[in-house]
Amino acid sequence: MKDTAKDTARDTGRDGAATDAGPVPPLGVAVVGAGYWGPNLVRNFQSSPQFRLRWLCDLNVDRARQVLGGYSTVQATADYEAVLADPDVDAVAVATPAGTHLDVALAALRAGKHVLVEKPLAASYEDGLRLVTEAEERGLTLMCDHTYCYTPAVARIRDMVRSGELGDIQFVDSVRINLGLVQKDIDVLWDLAPHDLSVLDFILPEHVRPVAVAAHGADPIGTGQSCVSYLTLTLSTGAIAHVHVNWLSPVKVRTTMVGGSKRTLVWDDLNPTQRVAVYDRGVDLTAPQEIGADERRDMLVSYRTGDMVAPALGEKEALRTMVEEFAAAVRTGRPPLTDGRAGLKVLDILEAASRSLEFRGAVVGLRTGR
Repeated sequence: MKDTAKDTARDTGRDGAATDAGPVPPLGVAVVGAGYWGPNLVRNFQSSPQFRLRWLCDLNVDRARQVLGGYSTVQATADYEAVLADPDVDAVAVATPAGTHLDVALAALRAGKHVLVEKPLAASYEDGLRLVTEAEERGLTLMCDHTYCYTPAVARIRDMVRSGELGDIQFVDSVRINLGLVQKDIDVLWDLAPHDLSVLDFILPEHVRPVAVAAHGADPIGTGQSCVSYLTLTLSTGAIAHVHVNWLSPVKVRTTMVGGSKRTLVWDDLNPTQRVAVYDRGVDLTAPQEIGADERRDMLVSYRTGDMVAPALGEKEALRTMVEEFAAAVRTGRPPLTDGRAGLKVLDILEAASRSLEFRGAVVGLRTGR
């Protein structure tokens, strides 16, 4: 297979668009998995001028054909080896169960293909590290589909946090709850928390990182695994991030609050008219040397009440932005925003949280926090 990144990087910019050298041919891509998430990837690859979808591979070929429709020229197959043997396939998108990610993605990397993997990156940190190492040794792009990171809201939050507009991060509180779907092979922690953990990693400044986690969970309906879980992450600055995930809530809630020393931000993903609100409200601490002894007791802490601003956000499907990021990373050879190592950080937290659950909420240190 041709070295797509090296061959095209000279002729493209950050977004992979054509330059004076002329139009750049689309990247050949294959999607593996036609179940829950695969059709979404199929739709976005087909609508992107950066890609040409060549294969949809699934053990159930009839299901793959149904996803493609009767008039599609994309080939449906159950033969993964045939997909990897196609020299016109530059990249493979993996949308299979997490337990299969290692084998499917590793085979693609060894065949010289760039790889996009649905979350989580793998079923374990060890498996994820094997994928990251393989991709780095071969000079190939490995990207994790942390879809929420590509929403206009999260992109804006990242900019505000990293620019210092919110000040120093004091706390993060995230809630992701709804009624079902209770999974058979994983608990609620592994099912829902990857979304919040990937967003946390995406928005935090580079000098701030989680260093430890404590988790509590419950199985009140007797499924054999946690249906309700709470995670508390200790950050390197001493601040904390809290995540609540729940399969048993009668109402659906998707909110994240990011508290800073200057402003506090609230992201409500279910409110299309005001997804992000920024509050100039909080607590100010006066240094003792700045006030007299008689006033010191009453004036150390003061409360600030200011305006609320709802930034205007564009509307664009997150998966479309994610697909464009994958194309740009492949063409230029730069790491994607949510690369394999970002996926590893999420796996590190999930495994540590699972160990914490086993020891009834004990604090467990993180590999990536050392």
